[in-house]
Amino acid sequence: MIFETERLVVREWTDSPEELARIYDIYRREEIMRWLGGGKILVRPEQAREVQSRWAAYNAQHGGRYGTWAIKVRDTGLLAGTVLLRPMPDPSDGSVSDGEVEIGWHLHPDSFKHGYATEAASGALEHGFGHGLTEIFAIAKPDNAPSLAVMRRIGMRHLGRTSRWYGLEAELYVAIRDLTGWQR
Repeated sequence: MIFETERLVVREWTDSPEELARIYDIYRREEIMRWLGGGKILVRPEQAREVQSRWAAYNAQHGGRYGTWAIKVRDTGLLAGTVLLRPMPDPSDGSVSDGEVEIGWHLHPDSFKHGYATEAASGALEHGFGHGLTEIFAIAKPDNAPSLAVMRRIGMRHLGRTSRWYGLEAELYVAIRDLTGWQR
């Protein structure tokens, strides 16, 4: 387990057939992948194993501080989707990275509108701040209203539009923690 919230357990994705099928079912969908910068739609179920293996290797390298993790609904056992806390990639606009760290979430459509993204993202912020981060960013395409709403609900501050990462224009939000706590 990486962290828990009231209704969710956030943990590593496993390579069980059921979990690989769920990864495939999430990341094969145009309605999910259209929001992800640089994300490629999975076209074959066996690609889910490659994705899970990549995540597991990354997670192991970062010892729980950063990763891409499964969101499990405590009461039902449903794997609602993925939440991530990771350093942002090198900027695609040619600027120099400042070591920014981002949160993100990708939920299966059967888990939309239950508050799972908000709860998991809030937990990921707390997890990151607990590991010493002072700023955590999130980006979303300007027309991704559900993700922008999550950013606002968890108290992130809008910084404007950017095209620094993933080769796309996105709205940029930040959560800042100082010595007195999380600034909302």
